[in-house]
Amino acid sequence: MTQSYSVLRGLWAIVTEAAQLVRRDSGLYLAIVIYVLAGLIFLNAIGAANRLAFSIYFGSWISLNGFALPTIAILADAILIMHRFNSRRRLAAKRVFSTGRLAYSLSGLCLLMALMIFQGNFTSVKNGMSAWQGGFQFDVLHADIDAFLHLGADPWRWLYSVAESDLVRAIIEWNYNVFWFLLNFVGLFFVATSPMVASVRTRYLACFMAVWIVVGNILAALFLSAGPAFYGAVTGDTARFGEQLAFLARGAGSSNSAAAYQQYLWSLYEAKQTGFATGISAFPSVHVGLAMLNALFVREYSRLLGVFALLYVAFVAVSSVYLAWHYAIDSYVAVVVVSVIYVVARKLIPADRRLVPNMPVGAVNRPVAAATVC
Repeated sequence: MTQSYSVLRGLWAIVTEAAQLVRRDSGLYLAIVIYVLAGLIFLNAIGAANRLAFSIYFGSWISLNGFALPTIAILADAILIMHRFNSRRRLAAKRVFSTGRLAYSLSGLCLLMALMIFQGNFTSVKNGMSAWQGGFQFDVLHADIDAFLHLGADPWRWLYSVAESDLVRAIIEWNYNVFWFLLNFVGLFFVATSPMVASVRTRYLACFMAVWIVVGNILAALFLSAGPAFYGAVTGDTARFGEQLAFLARGAGSSNSAAAYQQYLWSLYEAKQTGFATGISAFPSVHVGLAMLNALFVREYSRLLGVFALLYVAFVAVSSVYLAWHYAIDSYVAVVVVSVIYVVARKLIPADRRLVPNMPVGAVNRPVAAATVC
């Protein structure tokens, strides 16, 4: 009975401290509420209330952030304790699984669940953008600007002149469709739940949301284009990117095929149906925007790692053109806009140096041996 009471008291302490941290994050929750309300008003105003996508993310998001990643985080901590500590294992475990540490992670999980609603709203708004604009009006302009900036040729022709290979395509598709998602959403989980980066959590999450809203909704809606993959369908000119699409179609049977996913998006667009990650818009590139955001934050930690992160941004940008998802200017504009978001956020949201309740000094602002993922 006494042991059960102690367990309940410990759980209550974790929940109480997590509630305090949730209140500290009230600004982020308020931003999500305002964004969702604005999205609902927008969709109702344009007669696209049937394009809501909130429920689509529930299963996969909860499975990933509520079960898979927390399990991996706990296992990683346990393995590190077993591997790095001998006589001090009990002390290390007590630190890693302290009340403050667990409360911080729980508050992060609450934020991630709120971001599930955020992502559903993003897809809902994205699905409604073409209805608002009456179609894709800017593809010819964007493609022509691309050609002007790249010596009169569409950029994909420069890339294919040196890298038109089934193996290269397969590698790029895997990075674009798998590895990019792992980096961005495992990174999001880490920032939300790990006290190692508590000082930048609010700023990072604010920037994360701003990228989706400004890059993926506002600018995308104002300058709506479908991208090279759909250029022929929206302009009637099937020749301009025809050779590129024919090459990409050779890999349509692979699990990470860009051509197969593009067909999926277009079929749902024509049917006016909503599905997972549906909605077509190319300008600017959210893929590149999020990669750039992560590179800027990585650079705060290490200039050397920042260099590699920026090289990855360039690789994602090249990949987006190679796979016919984007015009090159989609990446250029995304990099500029995200850089502005980052600079503004650094001015408006200073690093939070407040320690998490009951956390050891130093665990918040520097990596300690026993603080790994969660």
